[in-house]
Amino acid sequence: MAADRQETAAELARWATEFVPDDQDLALARRSLIDTVAVARAAAGNPIEPLAAQLGEAGRLATLAHVLDYDDLHLPSTSHISAVCVPAALAAGGDARAFLAGAGVMARLGTMLGWSHYSQGWHPTCTAGAPAAAVTAALARGLDAEATARAIVLALPAAGGVQRSFGTATKSLQVGFAVDAGARAAALAAAGASSDPAALDAWLALVGGSPQAVAAAPAVPGGLAIKPYPCCYALQRPIEAAREALGRATVAAGDVAAIRVKLHADVLQPLIHNRPETGLEAKFSLEYALAAALLDGHPGLASFEDAAVVRPAARALVERVRVETVPGGGDLLAGEVAVEVELGGGETRAASVAVPRGAPARPLDEAGLREKVADCVGAGAEPLLAADWDDPPA
Repeated sequence: MAADRQETAAELARWATEFVPDDQDLALARRSLIDTVAVARAAAGNPIEPLAAQLGEAGRLATLAHVLDYDDLHLPSTSHISAVCVPAALAAGGDARAFLAGAGVMARLGTMLGWSHYSQGWHPTCTAGAPAAAVTAALARGLDAEATARAIVLALPAAGGVQRSFGTATKSLQVGFAVDAGARAAALAAAGASSDPAALDAWLALVGGSPQAVAAAPAVPGGLAIKPYPCCYALQRPIEAAREALGRATVAAGDVAAIRVKLHADVLQPLIHNRPETGLEAKFSLEYALAAALLDGHPGLASFEDAAVVRPAARALVERVRVETVPGGGDLLAGEVAVEVELGGGETRAASVAVPRGAPARPLDEAGLREKVADCVGAGAEPLLAADWDDPPA
């Protein structure tokens, strides 16, 4: 068994360097490119931008891609794969195959870490992301399996990040740190730096993961979820349920007597800001997300600006939210989310959502993606929607 545990880095590197994408993989890569670049461009002018400029190019792009929490999510690993692997590939001059190889390693490594890793407070976008960024950059450099395995291990010292940072600049910056570390690790491996492949298995044990067999296909097992709303993935269903309860109409705060929500306790894991004061905190607030859904109809980027969070109507609705939890769950899509909105006259409207729009089982259609890209980049939507890895956007 000890010998088997020492093969994880080599097995992941072998899979990555031998991987040949099919049409479905390439379609995922193109969608991820468009979605990630749109979200990164939407962060232009964000206060994080001058801070991110102090990082390397890969880290800078990753920080911008992640700060709005509008980037896609891989549910089995609870990680934001494209915010890591698209910037790592673009900064290294990599193609769709480099992106997919890194994304596949991140999905597999993040799944080895599992829900227990996430529930303990780790940020898997960083912990699985640093080695995945190393793989992406290694493939872009044309490294072989042995060098790629060394790059994976060389990235491990930077494979950290914690959920307590959610709602602050650190959340996206720690993703930038991880991606920069992966780029450096690939460069060091290319220069001949040595590493012990068994270090990955030792690290997995330290952070609560366990090795698993590496599935051959698809590139990203479980697929990637694209978010229709710019906030934590755990908020996608509550927002949608609140919107459906009111028939996608808006309502004045004074017309709402109470908002009741029932969901599995594990869904609340990243939702650590009950009374948010900033847009970043609001992205991890169940109470504010429900308020924004009722007030704004379709919460977009403007709904999570600082001024929107502190508006009196939103604050009033936040105080009227009551949460009931069902024990456990095991991931951010456990069970279903049920929302009841009690109006001032005593009428109650209710809806429940099990699978959010944009999830692999309920994918965002072309119109939905177009709407999201337009929300991010405005008049620049059409050229970006036509982009591909053969001619990636600047």
